Amino acid sequence: MAKPPTYPPHVLVIDDDARLRGLLARFLTKNGFMVSTAADAAEARRHLAALQFDILVVDVMMPGESGLALTKSIRENTAGANSTIPILMLTAMGETRDRIAGLEQGVDDYMAKPFEPRELVLRVNSILRRAPQVEVVGGMELRFGECRYDLSRQSLSRGGEPVHLTAGEAELLHLLARSAGTPVDRTELAAAAEDGTNPRTIDVQITRLRRKIEPDPRQPRYLQTVRGTGYLLRTD
Repeated sequence: MAKPPTYPPHVLVIDDDARLRGLLARFLTKNGFMVSTAADAAEARRHLAALQFDILVVDVMMPGESGLALTKSIRENTAGANSTIPILMLTAMGETRDRIAGLEQGVDDYMAKPFEPRELVLRVNSILRRAPQVEVVGGMELRFGECRYDLSRQSLSRGGEPVHLTAGEAELLHLLARSAGTPVDRTELAAAAEDGTNPRTIDVQITRLRRKIEPDPRQPRYLQTVRGTGYLLRTD
């Protein structure tokens, strides 16, 4: 009997700093993780309702609902599937009161900004080694029209046939897919790109992707422009 597919650990990074989100997403991805990002607690809740994560990396200071409040809500919802999910808290300048408050709310570990990304990876791995193994429910495939996108393999097919993507297109689609249904800022897409692509180049790559994804690229249904923000991948 074939073994069930194994997937890399899925991390949700929640921070209102777009540049830091992009940098952490790129670094964690390079180190074998699958990464989704959220700019605030509201966006994080939408991700948590739709996807399964192995660990959260949460900034304590965010506009609206703080990281501490989000952590408290997650831990208090004992009937929820995410109530025991490991949480690594990011605090500013090692504030003792934030660290203590986080531990009181059920945070598994904390890191003070600024920090070395490599240390973050080591801490995330350490937390995951201690955490109970969670069974993955279903696959990690997104569907939009005739297209299928496998998040674990980062592969795209259309009508059952593989679709060739350039390195830039593949990186861009992966960034949008892991935040499917949520607008992603053009600056964040550029910051996370391997070659430091500028926002205008992102627009060109989006045009190319639409030709490979959309039934009618001139009237996109799935790869949509969000005016004043960036782009959004809408799935079925």
